[in-house]
Amino acid sequence: MLNPDSAQTKHPKKPRAIPPNVKQMREIMEKALDGGDPKRIEAQRAKGKFTARDRLHYLLDEDSFQEQGLLVTTRCADFGLKDKHIPGDGVITGFGKISGRQVCVFAQDFTVLGGSLGLAHAMKICKVMDLAYENRVPLIGLLDSGGARIQEGVDSLDGYAEIFYRNVKCSGVIPQISVILGPCAGGAVYSPALTDFVFMVEGTSHMFVTGPEVVKAATGEVVSFDHLGGSMAHASKSGVCHMVAASEQDCFRQLKELVSFLPLNRWERPLRVANPDPVRRTTPLLEALCEVDPRKPYRVHHIIWQIADEHKFFEIHANFAKSIVVGFIRLGGDVAGVVANNPAHKAGALDIDSSDKAARFIRFLNAFNIPILTLVDVPGYWPGVDQEHGGIIRHGAKLLHAYSEATVPKVTVILRKAYGGAYIAMSSKHMRGDFNFALPCAEIAVMGPKGAVEILYSRDIAAAEDKDALREKLSKEYQERFASPYQTASTGSVDEVIEPTQIRYKVIRAFKFLYDKRKPGEHSNRGNIPL
Repeated sequence: MLNPDSAQTKHPKKPRAIPPNVKQMREIMEKALDGGDPKRIEAQRAKGKFTARDRLHYLLDEDSFQEQGLLVTTRCADFGLKDKHIPGDGVITGFGKISGRQVCVFAQDFTVLGGSLGLAHAMKICKVMDLAYENRVPLIGLLDSGGARIQEGVDSLDGYAEIFYRNVKCSGVIPQISVILGPCAGGAVYSPALTDFVFMVEGTSHMFVTGPEVVKAATGEVVSFDHLGGSMAHASKSGVCHMVAASEQDCFRQLKELVSFLPLNRWERPLRVANPDPVRRTTPLLEALCEVDPRKPYRVHHIIWQIADEHKFFEIHANFAKSIVVGFIRLGGDVAGVVANNPAHKAGALDIDSSDKAARFIRFLNAFNIPILTLVDVPGYWPGVDQEHGGIIRHGAKLLHAYSEATVPKVTVILRKAYGGAYIAMSSKHMRGDFNFALPCAEIAVMGPKGAVEILYSRDIAAAEDKDALREKLSKEYQERFASPYQTASTGSVDEVIEPTQIRYKVIRAFKFLYDKRKPGEHSNRGNIPL
């Protein structure tokens, strides 16, 4: 009997020849996948920047990326473009997964014509945007571009217009996230501004409508790239940037964490996760808060950490309008958005920027079925001529509008002060807060006791021998009679005065009860306009 192995040894099979057309296809694909000129790739890495494909590798789950439009290139033949190798027309588009959940993504490739946007480049982005919209998955854009491709003239501008239109169409339907990883100038900056969240990297990310040279020519001002449009300029001054990262790796880590809090679209809820933190865990720090002088500042982050599962808080817009704090936490495994006055800055008062910051975040939460926890410690609106002339009335009204239109579950806790119109604006009961709690140390009134006494008892104080003693006595009486949380609870403006140590349990229980208040997708979609 013949040994099959020996027979195979005597007559080895010839390697199967690769068909010429398959071989040609592989060569074309490999050349396209190589990206730009090796020297440009080396220069990109020398700046501490990844290539477009490196970025997709860091961002997406391993082997999950499916590219589209690899061989698309410009049809423009002017200015020598027809003789140039322009792989993918300077942008990589497709879909993949982050932590097992589908997303659509595009990554501009600075090594190919500086990542400049031509018509074919724009149409590739539009195609993946349509794919995200139609399949109800988040859209992530990795931007690293010199702007409009001058060689293509108005076609490139029309391409931007198509992108902007889709940004607005997707607003409030799917989460949109922009990651600035290099230059972003001129018309290109408006697409990120239309998206829900903008990330930037220290030292390498820049955004501006007009660059330093144009500014100098037009106004005579001399300004650096970083000072004009760097990450901290937009994170702390303009408010365009929501998150700043120390490096690209750090940026993608933060981005993945953000995505974990978000639903895929307006028809879904955020993912519920296993919760190792006991729902009935007490919060003794809140008892200490009741002993603190109402005028003494503190960081509201300490309160948020106490309430949140595993003391974790993912803050948004941390460097902008610091008198109010917004971000994501989990409560009993479910995602909630937090809006909290921060007495460590401007005593927690509302101003123009904090009103805009909170209002837009609330509208995002409402669009994507995320409940709102409001923590109140607000002395009022920040006074000043600049605030009045800058439109604090108009901007403050945005916060009132955002809370009023929000139909997601809303739970409010008054920590200390809640005075005047700012009390109303911070999700008060008659702004349709579902559950409104107060701590025993809460002061809820038209204005602070000292200011009220000066108005109500001005004649008595003027005639008194010991004015300070009378002020102190009258302030205490006013506070007990008019600013007490029990007085407010007696009118139904607060549902319950709660034990400080029980705040976590009370809040989680309230949100559990409100879980089915609104079915995802049944709410009207007004988008998330950049306020």
